[in-house]
Amino acid sequence: MAETVFAPWDDADKKPLIRFRNVTKRFGEFVAIDDLTLDIYEREFFALLGPSGCGKTTMMRMLAGFEDPTEGAIELAGQNIAGVPANKRAVNMMFQSYALFPHLSIWDNIAFGLRRESSDKAAIAARVEEMLKLTRLEKFARRKPHQISGGQRQRVALARSLAKAPKLLLLDEPLGALDAKLREATQFELMDIQEKTGTTFVIVTHDQEEAMTVASRVAVMDEGRVMQVATPTDIYEAPNSAYVADFIGDVTLIDGTAKARSAPEQDAIPAEVPRVSASPEPTRAPQPNALGIWLHDKVLAPVIGPRKDIVRQLPPPTAQDSPKSETPPGGVEITWAEGQPALIALDGDQALDGHAVKLALRPEKVTISKEKPDAVNALQGKVIDIAYLGNLSTYHVELVDGTMIKAQTANTRRVARRDITWEDPVWVSWSGTAGVVLIT
Repeated sequence: MAETVFAPWDDADKKPLIRFRNVTKRFGEFVAIDDLTLDIYEREFFALLGPSGCGKTTMMRMLAGFEDPTEGAIELAGQNIAGVPANKRAVNMMFQSYALFPHLSIWDNIAFGLRRESSDKAAIAARVEEMLKLTRLEKFARRKPHQISGGQRQRVALARSLAKAPKLLLLDEPLGALDAKLREATQFELMDIQEKTGTTFVIVTHDQEEAMTVASRVAVMDEGRVMQVATPTDIYEAPNSAYVADFIGDVTLIDGTAKARSAPEQDAIPAEVPRVSASPEPTRAPQPNALGIWLHDKVLAPVIGPRKDIVRQLPPPTAQDSPKSETPPGGVEITWAEGQPALIALDGDQALDGHAVKLALRPEKVTISKEKPDAVNALQGKVIDIAYLGNLSTYHVELVDGTMIKAQTANTRRVARRDITWEDPVWVSWSGTAGVVLIT
């Protein structure tokens, strides 16, 4: 049976659970949220990610009912929630400090909200036991918060937040107080609980790894604006700006000017030649580069418009139809430093011809070697620094013109036998499709 992909944001018939419509929030002259429009869908684990002061907590407080928008509307399940008190919304919030009652047992902490809404003791007890089982806290039910660990207190706060079965659960930096190993384990616990309950989670965090791990989609924010909303894969592999590329993960950004590379002559293709040829002959009809089209639609279309002609370039050659050193036509080349070879980006859109651009390169897509490689892009430099991360090593390589570029390798050999070390002359190289070309 084929696996069903959870992507309601790609379904035009799906209605979002939460809708921000041109929402602005001001505190005096300061604009915390600036004309924000955003949809969040039912059963999503949605992450608001950004640096301190970017507006992500203000968004959460407006959803919770602690703040009202200055302009615009916020809808929950199709209803405008402006003016609805916090205690009347089908929304619950889990605070960073957990806010547990120190004088109450774990059982009574979870039951607190239920007791304020119902006097049915049997129903309350059943719900508390269900939450204890869900969060694996049954044997700690009679303990006080100070008698359990930080990770267990985090699960108590989560159980209390879920006890009233809210449509939406807001999590404000919920794992910030945990150590690294416990935080990693708890991330997967949160994902498991969210999947079991089907509750929509919105998490506020400045931890990129946390957002990329738990979220179905991530909204990267800066100065009250959402810079990009996409799945973790799209955010990482197809950032829509230098800001997003730089904020998410590790990246090298190289400034330059794009020039369209020659594309196959369309007029030279006889009409009877099919676009997809099953023939093993070396001559093939030009085909769109699928990754290049995807990058255009995801990143560039909002800026330079849709493609006028999707047939832009041949796919990368295979061993049987092209020598390894031959570079297929299409894409762009980037002039970036005097005396240095132009960089080739086969997925760069030819509509960027003449534009100032940045080439975004993730270090794991850059290869480092002592001998000059047979690669589309290869530059010479010297190792300045090495960051040893256990399973990985990141090499900081200074190129001839002073530009620093990062290359990452898996540590499959003992450190004592490392082939490349400080001050070594090296080559860094990458394929024609490794980098993302961004407008500056």
